Amino acid sequence: MHKLISMTALMAVLAAGAAQAETFRWASTTDPQTMDPHAVNSAPVLGFLNNIYEGLVRRDKTMAVEGTLAESWEPIDDKGWRFNLRKDVKFHDGSDFTAEDVLFSYQRASSEAADTSSWFAPVSEVIVVDDHTIDFMMKAPNPIFPDSIANFMILDKGWAESNNAALPSKEEENHATLNANGTGAFKLAERQPGLKTVLEPFDGWWGDKEHNITRAEFTPIQNPATAVAALLSGDVDMINPVPIQDAARLKERDGVKVIDGIEARVIMLGFPHQADELKYGNDAGKPNPFKDPKVRAAVGHAVNVDAILQTIMRGAAQPASQLVSPAMRGYSSALADRPAFDPEMAKKLLAEAGYKDGFSFGLKCPNDRYLNDEAVCQGVVAMLSQVGIDAQLDAMPVRNYWPELRADNFDMYLLGWSPGTFDAEHPLRFLASTPNKEKKLGSWNFGDFSNARVDELLPMIQSEIDDGKRQAMLDESAKILQDETAYVPLYVQPLVWGARDNVELTQRPDNFVILRWINVN
Repeated sequence: MHKLISMTALMAVLAAGAAQAETFRWASTTDPQTMDPHAVNSAPVLGFLNNIYEGLVRRDKTMAVEGTLAESWEPIDDKGWRFNLRKDVKFHDGSDFTAEDVLFSYQRASSEAADTSSWFAPVSEVIVVDDHTIDFMMKAPNPIFPDSIANFMILDKGWAESNNAALPSKEEENHATLNANGTGAFKLAERQPGLKTVLEPFDGWWGDKEHNITRAEFTPIQNPATAVAALLSGDVDMINPVPIQDAARLKERDGVKVIDGIEARVIMLGFPHQADELKYGNDAGKPNPFKDPKVRAAVGHAVNVDAILQTIMRGAAQPASQLVSPAMRGYSSALADRPAFDPEMAKKLLAEAGYKDGFSFGLKCPNDRYLNDEAVCQGVVAMLSQVGIDAQLDAMPVRNYWPELRADNFDMYLLGWSPGTFDAEHPLRFLASTPNKEKKLGSWNFGDFSNARVDELLPMIQSEIDDGKRQAMLDESAKILQDETAYVPLYVQPLVWGARDNVELTQRPDNFVILRWINVN
């Protein structure tokens, strides 16, 4: 349930103690890898930096898109979008915000060096009309473009260039990796990667203040028991997530509360569709079985998702059949059934593919990114063993995990995906399009899945304004992914936050902790 402070209560708090220092301390399992909003396209980074940086638009408490650095926007016929920018906005260092900063940030965020380049695949050109007007021209009509850039954050052109950070850096550090200069409600005061990050309110922020925080301290705590103990002792005011196994116990404790919800994130298994050989396990160097759709389908039938949800997720998650949850726009209702748990069918498919006696391979998994991620992978390993497939698990921190996937160092992997647009087009673009750096497509398609019809449908989906025709194309795409077993969707991840009773906050399905809505009473 969402627990929001009323406006009357908020005004009373501000009136009674506006000068009172209120420190908010929160913890999560994953430290944001970088302070650069264009370097890593992941929720821990984007969620954290939404407190520091701003874009042209953002999502409100209900996930609806609203103006931020753009006061308004309108289509330019069917050729693009004009954004009318907010005036008198300052960056944290006092510099003026103008359209040149938007153009610079677009060029930076769409570059090959950026992890966000796929966001701008539909863009043909960006034109500065004047200091407070900018046009994003499209290669084809694109009715969802404003929704698609809710996490596109604007850097100060002068600050980035003068600090040799004109381009983002995924692997090595630059000035924007450890420092920040946004226009958001909070500014970066201290950054100690892996230890502590401190934010303070930006007094020059253009927006209306809805919080009473004077200092916000974030600490990554990987061990779940340590995080719960810190919450119960009052060392932190909030933890995200609450371990599923501890949620019921916390709900019974005085002084704390549990905030439950459903995230937009689908957890899935991915495959190396184009790899010629296995890289790990006892069969390393042998031909890659996962090239065969029958083997991939066998994995889908071998994994007992209901058992995972009952034993590991304690009934808090929902099974998934597609790359988006039923709450997302474009979900295919006719394809709601996921593969049945059927070990005998799995064995039959393996035998038909020439693997009657199974095979051995390596499964890569993070151990600090998703809720119970390593435990889920351990469960998958046990289930696959029942049909003769020997999965050798390699679990690691997410800071090491993404580089391994980008280097193709896997035979199978676990991935979670939350569509930033809350639309089924999003995972098609990132996870199911044939990877193409020039077209900025498939940037998170680690296994190089490729289907000509999906590639053909994507630009049509992006430009179609008739909802019925668009849904038919999304349905066709979803069926192809199911028929090919491009991925094995497992479940929609739950949201379970814990907080002290004196903390009022908003929980959104994107799992972002938005400080400007938090009050410590």
